[in-house]
Amino acid sequence: MPNSSAAATSLEPTIDTLPNGLRVVVTEIPHSQAAVLAAYVGVGSRDEARETLGLSHYLEHMLFKGTEARPEPTAISAAIEGAGGSLNAFTSRELTSYWNRVPFDRLPLAMDVLADSVRHSLLAEAEIERERTVICSEIRRAHDQPGQRVMQLISDAAYGEQPLGWEIAGDLESVGAVTRAHLAHHIDTFYRPSRIVLSVAGNVQREEVVELAERHWGSGWQSNAFEPSPARPSATVSMSEDLAQIEVRDLEQCNLALALRSIHRLDPDRYAMALLNEVLGGGMSSRLFTEIREKRGLAYSVGSYPTAFDDAGHLTIMAGVTDEHVLETVDVVFDELGKLVAEPVTNEEIDRVREHAIGSFRLGLDAAASWCHRAGGMLLSNGFIEPVEETIAGYLAVTAADIQRVARRVVREGNLAAAVVGPFDQDDALRERVDRFNPN
Repeated sequence: MPNSSAAATSLEPTIDTLPNGLRVVVTEIPHSQAAVLAAYVGVGSRDEARETLGLSHYLEHMLFKGTEARPEPTAISAAIEGAGGSLNAFTSRELTSYWNRVPFDRLPLAMDVLADSVRHSLLAEAEIERERTVICSEIRRAHDQPGQRVMQLISDAAYGEQPLGWEIAGDLESVGAVTRAHLAHHIDTFYRPSRIVLSVAGNVQREEVVELAERHWGSGWQSNAFEPSPARPSATVSMSEDLAQIEVRDLEQCNLALALRSIHRLDPDRYAMALLNEVLGGGMSSRLFTEIREKRGLAYSVGSYPTAFDDAGHLTIMAGVTDEHVLETVDVVFDELGKLVAEPVTNEEIDRVREHAIGSFRLGLDAAASWCHRAGGMLLSNGFIEPVEETIAGYLAVTAADIQRVARRVVREGNLAAAVVGPFDQDDALRERVDRFNPN
């Protein structure tokens, strides 16, 4: 019988650095039928000025809209889809990623198209104006969807007037202010070899990937591409002046979100934080799901999840409830948070959530795309790629005392924000609960 631990270790990625500083990560998965490529760029919305917020996201759109070699706006997608593949991109607060997935024998094409789109965009004025309308429609759609809107409100409430509290895509005014000069300057400032990680996973060979990377990414950069990029502004610990943000809408139910400022990405307590979340709202066996849905029938959907950045983080609790159940749901959440501070979790519970966390982690690495994005994202964000077994060892080492200690770090007086979107008319009662939040 094969050793599962050895099998996992055999898939650990390799890292090569080109002479210009661009890092190439390769995860060889011989049994895969795919090759997945992703270019991770170290710039996101928290690197932007408020007046042109949304630049990184705008540029993400534009890099699919024609290059010198493929001037037609549809040529980039046609090249990948014509090979049976797919492609897309995403922007977060701290990075931008462009990726494609093709049959493994089309790796050279995929590398050519990815490098071409990221490095040689035309940024045609006509396409910039056309895409502005598309992006504004995307912003309006997000505003119209209560689940997305409440997430923006809770980010604002938890972080206040700083980049981590702003919308990644910007708003209609900031997107309207973006010019071609802004986009070109953004590329010149941030799209530099030292800020790019190229991650490739699937049925590929390291030597071929590095050779292709050198061919497409190793030369042709402008001289300023090797200058230091601007430092990222640090997050402030302050939250919003308006800790309970309520947007009344004529809907069938309320979308409720609560957030507590939490730990940063590499905090030593990150494994304990993950298991704390599993206990609180990480699944259908969690305390919040059991109390709010199974025992009281207050909500169909309820749960929690942690988010971590370079120097900050937050724990979000979400629920969809009717107007008359918002305050009761908040009270139940407060009770469960208080229990995490006051009482260690039981051995039975910690064993269960640990197994769920480890199992979910392993299953999350079931495809080449998962390995590609894990390796690329971790190397860019953390400066290293944590081995699979080290992550699992981190979960195994967590004790009940660790979870309680993290709970006391996070669940504390004054560290709570709330947001509601829906037909909610008890503003004062919610604000009073948020203001007096004290689990001790």
